[in-house]
Amino acid sequence: MGKRDELIQKYADDLRNKCGMEPDMDLLTKVTIGCGPSIYDADASTVAATQEGELETVKNNFLIKKLDLSDGPELMEAINKAIDTYGRSERNKYRAVIYYMLVKHFGKESVYG
Repeated sequence: MGKRDELIQKYADDLRNKCGMEPDMDLLTKVTIGCGPSIYDADASTVAATQEGELETVKNNFLIKKLDLSDGPELMEAINKAIDTYGRSERNKYRAVIYYMLVKHFGKESVYG
């Protein structure tokens, strides 16, 4: 099993054990691949939920640019909902897991078709 496969398994475990959802492994794999090399960097692989600038980056670079959503208050509400689902006290909120939850929330699985 390669490094990426190990990370995908870790993300699936987080979705099951910390977020209470059964992951669609095909979609999770595609979302993880879409994150690019950032998944291998300790800092870039996680979302700093307490930093407003980081949440703006998720909104602008992922929700608006990647998922082609229109800017509005519902985007930040969805990001905060994903963070709450993951658990605010959870130290490592993996970017791929947050992105996966956002894809599911907005029903944008077709982006990864």
